[in-house]
Amino acid sequence: MHSENSGERLKRPDLTVEENGYLLMLGERIRELRARRGMTRKALAHQSGVSERYLAQLETGHGNISIILLRQIALGMGLPLVDLVREEPEQPAELTLLVQYLSRFSPKKLNWARGLLENELESSGKAARRERIALIGLRGAGKTTLGSLLAKELRAPFFELAKTIEQEAGAELSEIFSLYGQSAYRRYERRSLESIMENNERFVLVPGGSIVSEPATFEFLLSSCYTVWLKASPEEHMERVVAQGDYRPMKDSQEAMDDLRRILAGRIAMYSKADAIVETSGKTVEQSLAALREAVLA
Repeated sequence: MHSENSGERLKRPDLTVEENGYLLMLGERIRELRARRGMTRKALAHQSGVSERYLAQLETGHGNISIILLRQIALGMGLPLVDLVREEPEQPAELTLLVQYLSRFSPKKLNWARGLLENELESSGKAARRERIALIGLRGAGKTTLGSLLAKELRAPFFELAKTIEQEAGAELSEIFSLYGQSAYRRYERRSLESIMENNERFVLVPGGSIVSEPATFEFLLSSCYTVWLKASPEEHMERVVAQGDYRPMKDSQEAMDDLRRILAGRIAMYSKADAIVETSGKTVEQSLAALREAVLA
């Protein structure tokens, strides 16, 4: 017989807090989806070929299921595997139906449909979007320097999303990553971005360069703000980071430069979705600010 704290004892000590939390979330989702389909645990065990005992462990967050068994459970409920393993909240039924409908079309038609939806649904917010400026790009592009100067000129609040995240979490970024992991950081990032949007009609914002790695959050940024990609060469990115006092990249300069080139190459497609691009390579701060001012006031 288990005590009230048996759940704590049953957590696997070889897993992190985040991993145990994911297992609990996964178990709750399976239980909710099973209930929504009107299936008993016994019925799901029969359909999936997974024992009732294992399902009970899984649904209370104490399982460590293999992907094959998880696939069997999904098939038993007639669901795609992705519905069980995705980490974001369950999407509305309308969105599910829309995705199913759009999945029939070619990439070219999907791009056309996206533009059509943006024009139809966001036409009333275009003017407001120009009041919310976001500068994107890799570290060393000049986002903080130029962003703070632009904000002063526009007499608008200036936000560095990293600092807002730290305030929201009550911890430094390094602690968030080491204690809670990447997924927790992404949740704080989205929550902090939404908070800035809700509480400010106009601002200049500098998000982290990796925001493009989270498609949903980046799409939210693109649709809510007038975005400008501050573009620079990999060499200038590196020089500026070192000039800021961070000498870590120089421990293995060639490897660091190769990594930087790969990161930039991998993000170009996403950065290019910005409303405007300002090249800062080979320019002084004053020249880059003038180009940025022209881009946002055009």
